[in-house]
Amino acid sequence: MSKIYLAGHGQTQSNCTIDFPRPDRLVTGNPKRQTYSLYEHPNMDCGIWHCEVGTWNIVFADNKQEFFNVIEGLVRLHDKNSDTIIEVGAGEAGIIPPSFEGIFEVVEAVKKYYVIVEA
Repeated sequence: MSKIYLAGHGQTQSNCTIDFPRPDRLVTGNPKRQTYSLYEHPNMDCGIWHCEVGTWNIVFADNKQEFFNVIEGLVRLHDKNSDTIIEVGAGEAGIIPPSFEGIFEVVEAVKKYYVIVEA
């Protein structure tokens, strides 16, 4: 697994949590998602996320946004309100803004760093 270091504390540690997309949001597959939340602070959570190939609908709240950097794999984000599709692969980063609605598609099994901010 990749590592995240916290200034003044050293390497962060976490247990893995496993989940699957809600059945009412599934589009294709039923991908297993593994989350390693490595740092939590009021209004922010960051860590490493792994996911198998699959597709599901996402809806971000008005106060929630995510920055992510793909380490391995490939994802696509399809905007519900336009024909815009972004593709983010290894070594690239993306942002899911507040109020985003669309489809999250894992094209190739993905591993990414994530930072979620809720304010």
